[in-house]
Amino acid sequence: MADIGKYNTLPIIALTDNGAYLNADQLGEILLPKRYLPENSQVDDTIKVFIYADSADRLVATTETPKAQVDQFASLKVVQVNKMGAFLDWGLKKDLLVPYNQQHSEMEVGKYYLVRITVDALTERIVASSKLDKFIDIWPADYQDGEKVELTIASKTDLGFKAIINDSHWGLLYDSEIFQPLRTGKKLTGYIKKMREDGRVDLALTRAGIGKVIDFTDTLLQHLADNEGFSPLHDKSDPELIKRILGVSKKTFKATVGNLMKKDKIIIEKNGIRLK
Repeated sequence: MADIGKYNTLPIIALTDNGAYLNADQLGEILLPKRYLPENSQVDDTIKVFIYADSADRLVATTETPKAQVDQFASLKVVQVNKMGAFLDWGLKKDLLVPYNQQHSEMEVGKYYLVRITVDALTERIVASSKLDKFIDIWPADYQDGEKVELTIASKTDLGFKAIINDSHWGLLYDSEIFQPLRTGKKLTGYIKKMREDGRVDLALTRAGIGKVIDFTDTLLQHLADNEGFSPLHDKSDPELIKRILGVSKKTFKATVGNLMKKDKIIIEKNGIRLK
């Protein structure tokens, strides 16, 4: 079954001067304009395309890559506002509409907003909504402490950053445990720090204990490789300097250095560490 607003791999059923017609199952035949058609394409070839509606509300296919698909969250820039609503740049020729009734607060041109992309049930048009709570699971989260999850950074709070867990639940990253720059819409891997009794979820960007060493090991080795095998950072370095350069706490840095020394992969020198 072919899906609107998502990638589909579809067969070519006819070639014309305008492009190729694809079999999109229940959606019927959909045109892939000639400018997107790979050279030497033949009938019965399959091609990966994204399906959406053009400016005339006709379903078309494209090989261009949108910044997000239906059922995903993304931070997108408003490029126009008119009587219909706000229009977002999502990487395709036709901008993405956020109707006024789907705006959490009135959107302004030039600003970025975290939105959920969806298909309007009545019109079957692809639209976006900044009313995020309606897309978050109403049932309590069922994660395990330490579980690896995918995060989408949402809004800044007094305590840290709200984040969407696996596109399904809200969680919180605390300022005191963030050692890298974060922005709304950024997607990254995180971990469940604690499932609280009140149903809320505390998050972390590194595993507790030995997991921190494992997670940071590859990053430190790559940092050394990118700098001719040497880093001037050491156990006396300022914690803020370590955080700024490597994005981790001094505690995690020292633990990782110790682990790599035991594995005989680095050497401690007077003014830093060197890849062995």
